[in-house]
Amino acid sequence: MIGRIERGSAERVAVHTLVRVAAAVDARIHLRLLWQGEGLDRLLDSRHADLVELTIRLLANADWTVAAEVSFSIRGERGSNDVMAFHPMTGSLLVVEVKSVVPDLQAMLAGLDRKRRLAREIARQRGWSATSVAKILVLPSDRTARRRVQMAAATLRSALPARTLEVRRWLRRPLTPLEGILFVTDGHQAGTRHRVSAARVSGGASRSVSRGGVRREPLTDVHEAAI
Repeated sequence: MIGRIERGSAERVAVHTLVRVAAAVDARIHLRLLWQGEGLDRLLDSRHADLVELTIRLLANADWTVAAEVSFSIRGERGSNDVMAFHPMTGSLLVVEVKSVVPDLQAMLAGLDRKRRLAREIARQRGWSATSVAKILVLPSDRTARRRVQMAAATLRSALPARTLEVRRWLRRPLTPLEGILFVTDGHQAGTRHRVSAARVSGGASRSVSRGGVRREPLTDVHEAAI
């Protein structure tokens, strides 16, 4: 096995075996996942930044005062909020957690609750006098994120009951505190649409629907996910 690795045929060796061989000579194996030539960690960082940017634009257009990457250190509790926003007309304070992928729910929900608990003190340090505190989780509007949210539907409905349409309406008129999930369509989703076979759309041949004399093509899975 070691000879095979030395001859450059490591691709035929199981990863756990490579790790054991490396450990025997005080070395370690470092694997890096690439997608279309880019490291996955860089792609995730880029997508997170895009989602933060879109969230800030959405809030600013709804007359919120917005701050990004708000760090805090209060009574030994340290951390950073992806986005915090204050609505001067109503005194509403919003804590926003942005995730490019659906995270470990237990840790994420506990962290979001902690940030909400400390939000008023963090806001006072910025000169914001909040009368109420809301929290939302921002996720990319793709099939993977929606499927994972659906898999944990009961937990997330309990912790973050509002969804995109209700959240968007609330952002324009935040009269009472809200907890919810906001799905946002970003450039990564638009740039990675794939062709979907007609069989997946209709279970057979492709069909179009005529309504009022207007010819309409059937929705694909990708388009349905974006609605």
